Amino acid sequence: MKLNIVTYPDKKLKEISQKVERFDAELHDLLDSMYPLMMETNGIGLAAIQVGVAKRVMILNIPDDEDIQSVEYLIEMINPVITHKNGETVYQEGCLSVPTFYEDITRYETIGVNFQDRDGNTKSLEADGLLSIAIQHELDHLEGVLFIDKLPYSRRKKFEKEYKKMLKEKKNSK
Repeated sequence: MKLNIVTYPDKKLKEISQKVERFDAELHDLLDSMYPLMMETNGIGLAAIQVGVAKRVMILNIPDDEDIQSVEYLIEMINPVITHKNGETVYQEGCLSVPTFYEDITRYETIGVNFQDRDGNTKSLEADGLLSIAIQHELDHLEGVLFIDKLPYSRRKKFEKEYKKMLKEKKNSK
């Protein structure tokens, strides 16, 4: 399955993803195709909606202490739901769907999440640090929310102006 990253301002990114009901070869193919794309684009998380598939599917691969992303640490989450959240942290986030833009975003410091694996088995996970932030970021995608939507109004307007200018320059340089 050939996948491409959907980028802002594509309206597909605003779509709310639907619950996965079938844990079949089609789902496995999607998951297997998302991982190499995420790695090629230097991502640590990827939601299915970012590749144009409006399903409650996301993958995460947080780098280890040596900044290496090993496939053995890949987390596949289907139908994730936050069960509890605690504390607050600020992290400078970026997004594969909003390339070259980074901004400080406030998130919960720790979360608990229930989800299903690729075979439909129910799992639970306690997360803190970068994993907690990445899960919340990808969960937002499943709800049609981008990290830039969390910016204060004035900063959001400044972003939109800068981003449009960057897209125009990119188009003119081709």
